[in-house]
Amino acid sequence: MTTLTEGPHPGGFLVWEVLRDYTRETITVASGAGKLAPGTVLGKITTGGKYAGLAPAATNGSQNAAGILWAAVDATDADKASVVILRGPAIVNRAEIILPEAATEAQITAAITALAALGIILR
Repeated sequence: MTTLTEGPHPGGFLVWEVLRDYTRETITVASGAGKLAPGTVLGKITTGGKYAGLAPAATNGSQNAAGILWAAVDATDADKASVVILRGPAIVNRAEIILPEAATEAQITAAITALAALGIILR
């Protein structure tokens, strides 16, 4: 019998938001960011204002948590428009967001703090 594995759904990490037209925004994920899953924490690249997966060791702005990706996107070869939770009030399921695997506890705490400053609370 074939075993099926269900991946994350668009917005599946969201517990509550005040108003989707306020908390969500369409942004550009930078070319080269690769394949990103729903719930990926993003950083905003200072030059150009595009987004990429959170990269705590970076120095281009993507080291600072700036939102959470709503749906899967493949920005391997080109910039892609995508929806993110950019501001709150919003509550998300901590177990369903994606942070960099190599992130230290201090970097994770910094990302959670940055999201909280945006009004995005992890539970």
